[in-house]
Amino acid sequence: MRNTILKLLAIFFPIQLLFIYILKGFPDLVETYYSQSFFVYISQLQHFLTSWIPFSIGDLFYSAMVLIILGWLIKLIRRKTKSLKTMLLEAFAFVSLIYFLFHVFWGFNYYRLPLHDSLGISTEYNKADLLEYICDLIQQTNTLHSQLVSEDSLKVDYDFTQKEVQDLVFKAYQNTDNTDLKISYRIENLKPSLFSLPLSYAGFSGYVNPFTNEAQYNYKIPTYKFPTTMAHEIGHQLGFSKENEANFIASIITMEDSNKFLRYSGLTFALKYSLNDMYKKDPVLSGVLISDLHPGILKNYQEVQNFWEAYSGPVELIMEKIYGNYLKVNNQPQGIESYSYVVALLVNYYKQQSH
Repeated sequence: MRNTILKLLAIFFPIQLLFIYILKGFPDLVETYYSQSFFVYISQLQHFLTSWIPFSIGDLFYSAMVLIILGWLIKLIRRKTKSLKTMLLEAFAFVSLIYFLFHVFWGFNYYRLPLHDSLGISTEYNKADLLEYICDLIQQTNTLHSQLVSEDSLKVDYDFTQKEVQDLVFKAYQNTDNTDLKISYRIENLKPSLFSLPLSYAGFSGYVNPFTNEAQYNYKIPTYKFPTTMAHEIGHQLGFSKENEANFIASIITMEDSNKFLRYSGLTFALKYSLNDMYKKDPVLSGVLISDLHPGILKNYQEVQNFWEAYSGPVELIMEKIYGNYLKVNNQPQGIESYSYVVALLVNYYKQQSH
């Protein structure tokens, strides 16, 4: 009986691959029948089951997976009681099961309708469009910065606990009056990761566990980055699996909130992506625009840069390569570079709202 189940699971794997290949061509179906229906119910069930637990079940799940894989490798090397064929069958069946659960619980969102189609905006923009958007962001950010500090040269300090920021971000999602995004976040399921130190060395601010739908954030990052990081991971949690889309949602949710500290995080988050994009198009103009920013804003940026530089090393480079390939496999052909496409969403959404 056991061997029969293993064989069925193993055979099911290539069938899944074929199904996913076909499904990529039907994003409307995924959007309608999975992302906007089945996933909504299954994710709410996951939140109900795991949100009350103070630590991350998802982190423990990954720890268990690592132990299972290590145990299998040790058995493979020793291989006293089982043949190589049997062990490979077990491995193939295990991968097939994990692949199935990944897609059912969350992964099909990779093949949903792109957010720019849902919003009815273009992905094309020119330097003039970008310049107009950046100038507006700089004006808003400088004005808000002056309200939060006594001098332009001071960075904004975030005197909040992790839980306080979690509550603010949760309320931002609950209180948003943005009808374009069609967001419904009923149960807070956001937790500090047990693996924050490894995440720091790997260069990650957080992640969503697709099996438990818990959003984990790296609690070691500067508190100034908590709002957009948490909002980003909640965006993933709600089914916006692509990085550029989760970044866009994090920007909109925080920039439109009534809390000044959340707005400051959101504005500087969107501004940094936009200035980086302008630098690629016109480095000189980018430098002129940066010079218009209050020195204290640049100190907030430097605070984050200093944090990541303290943990930079070979692990980060390896994980960047692995994660880039992961994104390419999951319908993001630009890999990590797809992060920059958040600017297209921001610029064109801004144009849509302004006209």
